[in-house]
Amino acid sequence: MDPKKFWEPHRGAVSLVFDDGEASQLELGIPLLNEFGIKGSFYLVPNMDNWPEALEPWIEVGRAGHEIANHTCSHLVSKNFFNGARGFEDMTLEEVEADILIAQERLKQIAPHQQDWTFAYPASQTEVGAGLERRSYVPVVAKHFLAGRIRGEYGFGNYPHLIDLAAVWTTATVRMSGFDMIGLAEELTAHGQWVIFGFHEINGARLTVGAHDFRMLLEYLHRRSDAIWTAPLVEVARKIAEFRRARR
Repeated sequence: MDPKKFWEPHRGAVSLVFDDGEASQLELGIPLLNEFGIKGSFYLVPNMDNWPEALEPWIEVGRAGHEIANHTCSHLVSKNFFNGARGFEDMTLEEVEADILIAQERLKQIAPHQQDWTFAYPASQTEVGAGLERRSYVPVVAKHFLAGRIRGEYGFGNYPHLIDLAAVWTTATVRMSGFDMIGLAEELTAHGQWVIFGFHEINGARLTVGAHDFRMLLEYLHRRSDAIWTAPLVEVARKIAEFRRARR
């Protein structure tokens, strides 16, 4: 299959995804997205005691057409991150699945209109256990979600006919300039690829991108909307899944 024809009348696709429900996403990111009429995907971690109140600002985000998505309940990662605190090395597949499903039940309450859901692996880690007992939990994600996100290699996107929807590649944008992001989007979509840009903070202290650079990217995507389809990750994944079902 010619991937460039898959997207017709566009030549490729871009999704903008945001992890951890950072305050700067609500304060800066969403107003900028709305200004340019672009919808994003927001991967939330509902692990706080007052999660109904904490998630309340995101109800309107979902109603406005942005995607609400799952990033686990506990955001557990390798214990190497925290010098020994419990992490994925100490967990079973059953424990990880239970944590994910707790998050899903909570998120459904703030976005009950969503039919399909996607998932982002915390720190792009896809395994639990250690040594001979290390196991992938990608099959768990594939069982419950339309798509899952991991980190990809810089300079590579996703070919719609080749990717594993349970582990699509995301390009991290930490400290990336607007010129860098625009260049990647222009080049990769020219080859019929799906580019997923991953964000955390905007104008923040860490894992951040500048608001000026983010605006540059949005202006470009708005200007190139005739050639590049910019949509939430769940919408692009749904198109790919429907195409694959039709070919069986």
